[in-house]
Amino acid sequence: MKIGNLNIEGQVALGPMAGVTDRAFREICKSFGCGLMFTEMVSAKAYYYQDKKTEAIMEISESERPVGLQIFGHEPEIMADMVSKLHDYNHDILDINMGCPAPKIVKNGDGSALMKDLKLIEKIVTAVVKASNKPVSVKIRKGYEEVNAVEVAKVIEACGADLLSIHGRTRDQFYAGKADWDIIRDVKKAIKIPVFGNGDIFSVEDAIRMKDHTDVDGLMVARGVQGNPWLIKEINTYFKTGEKIAPPDPREKVEVALKQLELMIKYKGEHRGIMEMRKHAAWYLKGIRGSSKVKDQLNRVNNKEAIESLLNDFVATL
Repeated sequence: MKIGNLNIEGQVALGPMAGVTDRAFREICKSFGCGLMFTEMVSAKAYYYQDKKTEAIMEISESERPVGLQIFGHEPEIMADMVSKLHDYNHDILDINMGCPAPKIVKNGDGSALMKDLKLIEKIVTAVVKASNKPVSVKIRKGYEEVNAVEVAKVIEACGADLLSIHGRTRDQFYAGKADWDIIRDVKKAIKIPVFGNGDIFSVEDAIRMKDHTDVDGLMVARGVQGNPWLIKEINTYFKTGEKIAPPDPREKVEVALKQLELMIKYKGEHRGIMEMRKHAAWYLKGIRGSSKVKDQLNRVNNKEAIESLLNDFVATL
């Protein structure tokens, strides 16, 4: 797949998730063949005021590229100013968030709140495209309250964006109910730029159904790979060879969890790395018989060796 002048391999993109798609997890997903990944969203205003935490979120390693740097905001001038300062940065795509449903984002007029204002969308995308020396993508939802994704998508394309990703729920739904793949199909039919479909891809079978139903150019996975980066390899393998590969066994899951722990400690330090790894470890253990006790114990340990012992001792009993 070609996005601007950028070649993307495979079918799968990793969607941006706050507190999840950090550098460590992206490197894990890359090792499973993810063709395109996105950073956690970055506030254009925070970057404008040189917030140090924001700069840390933006760190991208060469080994994980291509990576889209996702920004959010509602002020076209500030967003364009940020983008103009990133010409030498090592991101490959500049992504605008118009889909985040979180109350703290929406109340400021950012994220999915932008879908209520087509004129503002036009100003933002036009300004960012003009300021960027990299391809520009936009992530949207089905709508805010009313369904208007097709209209929004047409505006985004007309303003020069190179890629659109759409999640098949409105902002009001958050992540409840079923994702509407009909609206994803309608958006794909309405515009010519590549479209990634997002929402309710938790298995290879889900990926096949979405592809068949919507004819999207690519599949954006998010919650489905929490603790399960194997899904990326499973989807890519099926669409390349028609083969369905076996899911990982518990020992494989623990091995990858421990690798991610090492990366999180490397990039964030032991204390913060362990604190943030706890939820990932619980996701890796999900569905494994007898894991409830171990997940509870993980929330009480605060050093790498203790986590390694807990996980290795657990799989040794299976």
